[in-house]
Amino acid sequence: MQPSDRAPFAQLITEVLAYYRQDASRFVLDLWWNACQPFDLEQVRVAVQRHCTDPERGQFAPKVADLARILQGTSTDRAALAWGKVHEAMSSVGGYVDVVFDDPAIHAVVEDLGGWPKVCRTETAELSYLQHRFCEAHRAYTGRGQFDYPRRLMGDRSPDHEYASRGIPLPRPRLVGDAERAMLVLQNGNVAGKTSITTLTSQAMRLLAGSGVKEQHA
Repeated sequence: MQPSDRAPFAQLITEVLAYYRQDASRFVLDLWWNACQPFDLEQVRVAVQRHCTDPERGQFAPKVADLARILQGTSTDRAALAWGKVHEAMSSVGGYVDVVFDDPAIHAVVEDLGGWPKVCRTETAELSYLQHRFCEAHRAYTGRGQFDYPRRLMGDRSPDHEYASRGIPLPRPRLVGDAERAMLVLQNGNVAGKTSITTLTSQAMRLLAGSGVKEQHA
């Protein structure tokens, strides 16, 4: 969930606990928020409904562990749905076009797998293994809650600076999934990629030399 979801989330939990004649203190709401933050607000809403309508467990007020058990299954379903989007885009969009999915975890996973063009060139015999790796990594990212990801997955084309040097606008990426959510992924992602890689400055090198750490050569 995003910080903007906190108010409606608090209202949802407050109303659910009131249904079971329990109060929602600040501590309780913070506990629920920290536990459920890796998931979408709609996922939490559905999980609450599933608990309340459960013939056995629904007789008692939900605890964080109750929703965690339900949402864990939801994260597996979400990974499968995410793979479905990726698999469809591999054939319908292809590896030569920039893409922006409506799920930031997809961007993080695809970069870990070697990038969009490499994923699109996966041999048919290797698709099952790729799907397994994708779903495992997707569940890990969504379970983490906060993570870095590239704002777009670049296709197999010329680098951005070549377009800029010729005064040519960058090709428009293809949005995959919900367009509004994909635009948020584009807006909030990192320009340089998921993992920042930099070179030590001259000042940092002098500090290293002063600490007695010598540069090692292969």
